[in-house]
Amino acid sequence: MRKFLLLTMIAVFSAGSIFAQNSALKDAKRSLGKDDLNEARTLINQAVQNAETSSNPETWKIMGDIGNKAFDNERTKAMLGQSTNDKVMYDGLMESYLPYLKADSLAELPDSKGRVRNKFRKDISSILKANHPFYINGGVYYNEQNNYSKAADFFEVYWNIPTLPMFAGESNAFVLDSTYQTIKYYAIITAIQAEDHKRALKMLERAANEPFIENSAYQESDIYELMASEYINLGDSAKYLEILYTGADKFPKSKYFIPNLVNVFIRDGQTDKALAYLDQAILNDPTNACDFNSVKGALLAESGDYSGAEAEYNKALAQDPNCERALENLARNYILQAQAIKEETALLTNRQQMVENDKKSIDLYQKSLPFLEKLEEQLKARNAPESENNGVLLLLRNVYYNLSVMGVDKSKELEAIESVLNLN
Repeated sequence: MRKFLLLTMIAVFSAGSIFAQNSALKDAKRSLGKDDLNEARTLINQAVQNAETSSNPETWKIMGDIGNKAFDNERTKAMLGQSTNDKVMYDGLMESYLPYLKADSLAELPDSKGRVRNKFRKDISSILKANHPFYINGGVYYNEQNNYSKAADFFEVYWNIPTLPMFAGESNAFVLDSTYQTIKYYAIITAIQAEDHKRALKMLERAANEPFIENSAYQESDIYELMASEYINLGDSAKYLEILYTGADKFPKSKYFIPNLVNVFIRDGQTDKALAYLDQAILNDPTNACDFNSVKGALLAESGDYSGAEAEYNKALAQDPNCERALENLARNYILQAQAIKEETALLTNRQQMVENDKKSIDLYQKSLPFLEKLEEQLKARNAPESENNGVLLLLRNVYYNLSVMGVDKSKELEAIESVLNLN
């Protein structure tokens, strides 16, 4: 008998606990209906923390409704031209999102007979569909507050909603147009601004694996460029290189991937690989000769192939006569050869050979002058920084000095350059 009474008491207490929690749900709904959102939040939080009601989808549905009500109240004020509290409005909008997802997922669980009877989905999906555009507004609001992490939250929810399982059978539920693609980009950029690089990278990888919709904000290649940048921020050089390879293959006309690959190869002393990618870059984008042919020329010059380097610089100048990189490098190419011959001459004892070598050096120094003088004029015309101007002036001084020493009078030009450089 005692055992029976004990069991009965346990059952009564248990039923009483369930009754109390169900009563809390009803009270939360009643407070919500009276627009007493603070009281509703207090009551629903009690239900959420209780084991008996935390697995009840209605608990989470009510919680979502509370946030949605806060949002709706402020939005109604806005529609009536009344003063609104934007923070309360958008915080309410975000407050509704995760509880609605939780309510829907719990309601999708089969009952003891294996049946799924989700009586909340229709209402939840209708609310989320109606609220979907306002997550953009919330993102813009928090972006203007410089709260980039929260801005990213709103933009990401806007991105997520059309992909939710509850909309899987509704192909026309959302218009996934250029605006949708642009908001993906805003989500990524605000995550980067928040310096949450792991989150940004996760978003970038997701964007790269989804269909790209043409838009006015960014190009598909920008996703991969940002991905490469984020791998640098995370110190993952192997992944950075992997993305450069992918980008170079996927976007051959991009001015980001192949040049950066070439820089990596140059840094690592892999000249042959650098030259191979430059050849591919020139083939893919022959209009960018100023950059690509000039870099190739510099690599050839480094290896002592001055003739090959000269040919590349001339290709660059044939396409763009004002290519500053080619003008400077071609001049340097002649100066390097002239100096190499001068060093060789210093070791000679044959007078005739010395005279012939001097002629070659003079000829090479003189060949460099038109390119340096043109470059100096261009730098002046565009008000280039003093460091750039001085670099070219020092090259000119070197040439004028050597020519003067070797019998070609450039004393006036030398004096003028040294005056500008304050070397007198």
